[in-house]
Amino acid sequence: MSNVKLAVVFYSMGGTNYQLAKWAEEGAKEVGAEVRVLKVQELAPQSVIEGNEVWKSTVDATKDVPVVTSDDVEWADAIIFSTPTRFGNMASQMKQFLDTQGALWGSGKTVNKVVSAMSSAQNPHGGQEATILSLYTSMMHWGAIIAAPGYTDPVLFGAGGNPYGTSVTVGQDGKMIEDVEAAVKHQAKRTVTVAEWVEKGNQ
Repeated sequence: MSNVKLAVVFYSMGGTNYQLAKWAEEGAKEVGAEVRVLKVQELAPQSVIEGNEVWKSTVDATKDVPVVTSDDVEWADAIIFSTPTRFGNMASQMKQFLDTQGALWGSGKTVNKVVSAMSSAQNPHGGQEATILSLYTSMMHWGAIIAAPGYTDPVLFGAGGNPYGTSVTVGQDGKMIEDVEAAVKHQAKRTVTVAEWVEKGNQ
């Protein structure tokens, strides 16, 4: 069994990326990883959230999920990020979290973390791939090891075939269009497996 420590770090406004994070947790636990599901700090004013029923219900649903800290990043052998796209980029809440990890990065504690990413948007070409790549750019600066799913399992094609990371389209009704659960779980297991290889290589 794995002894990999995995942090699943998400930002979710409508609940989609929270669900992706929970599936990633399930997949990683199936291969024995120790998992922490964590949200990034919300930056939007409460008054704005209150005016949007879907957003408000997501905040309520995730109220008991711990907010990620630098200690969690240091603890983790591997990290899976899940964020909606904002104009082809990661959500500002996720970016703000990454931007505040300078002390950890400066002390070399982000080096060799195994990372992977997932995303969502409201149409099939809404910037999911660009969003994942924007996150991976930061991870290269971290000295992290990117564990993209590629085409390592047939389940990825059923989910739309994104080799950079699982991505999903969310319809106007707020429901996911593609069936991505199996792809997310595969990506999580692959991330844990790569982290095991890195761990063994460092011994």
